Amino acid sequence: MLLFFSRFLVIVLLTTAPALVLAQSEPSVIGARAVLAPWSDPIEALGTLQADESVTLSATVTDTIAEITFQDGQRVAQGDTLIRLQDAEEQALLRVAQALRDEQRNALGRSTELQNRNLAARADVEDNQSRLDQAEAEIAALNARLQDYQLKAPFSGRVGIRNVSPGALVTPGMALITLDKLDVMKLDFSVPEAYLNRLAPGLSLSATTAAFPDKVFNGEIASLGTRVDPVTRSINVRAELDNPDERLRPGMLMEVVVRQQPRESLVLPESAIQPDGNRHYVMLIDDHVTSPRLRQQSVEIGERRAGEVEINDGVAPGDIVVVHGLQRARDGQTVRVMGLIDDDTDVRDLLEADR
Repeated sequence: MLLFFSRFLVIVLLTTAPALVLAQSEPSVIGARAVLAPWSDPIEALGTLQADESVTLSATVTDTIAEITFQDGQRVAQGDTLIRLQDAEEQALLRVAQALRDEQRNALGRSTELQNRNLAARADVEDNQSRLDQAEAEIAALNARLQDYQLKAPFSGRVGIRNVSPGALVTPGMALITLDKLDVMKLDFSVPEAYLNRLAPGLSLSATTAAFPDKVFNGEIASLGTRVDPVTRSINVRAELDNPDERLRPGMLMEVVVRQQPRESLVLPESAIQPDGNRHYVMLIDDHVTSPRLRQQSVEIGERRAGEVEINDGVAPGDIVVVHGLQRARDGQTVRVMGLIDDDTDVRDLLEADR
């Protein structure tokens, strides 16, 4: 019985061996095409946002609030009056000064007419002119003082939350309202001084924040600091980000990636790379034959970024490499290509379609 079973097992193995060899010789793989794409060497940093223009308005005189003309968070235009203080006394003084000016103007007219008839001295005309000039100067001073009783927007922007009410007594230096210009944001961050020779105004960057994890904000470097911090050995950098929808706010923390040395490079998915010590390989798929065949190719890699790697040598644009199924792939082996990944198709899509 044992002899019969052994012979039966040998027969089964001999009849199934070709199928096993065929299955092992043609594994299923998924490929990707090497493409030229924009590339840059990243410099990563943490930055803090500031408004393009920002001010806290305060009073310069002591008086009570007569009127508040804005709502919390309202957008205002340059020159809009935001807060008006009680100015009844100053308005009364202005009317007195205006009346005195009119009186001096009439006196000057009469003395001038008399002097033209040689009925008055020239000195009287000059005295009346001096009194009129003094009255006009007093009016100008009062008008300037009245400006201190109105807090106006120095630029267009969005006001913050007010913490004062009509009737409240304010004093010089008391913070009344904030105003920020938010359509453009300043992003301040620092980088090690070793990168100084690679940075310049106009260099592009991207920034992200935890408040909007799916949004990437693009901008460029506006200016570099003039000094290197002797303690941290870093230099301050200021970038500008467009913020047309005003989602970004002053004080927010942002993760910054500066794209230095921008260039066009050959790019492959990182999953295509097979490391072996200090060397790196890919499995090229020769699709110009009836049965696609693999060829192991040594490559020289450059920088890496999320899910991708820069290829400096060893692969040409348009070459197809294995990105899934490398565990069973061997040099010179024929394979079944399940498909190629691209911007619209990933490995999961191809695997589900092949079921």
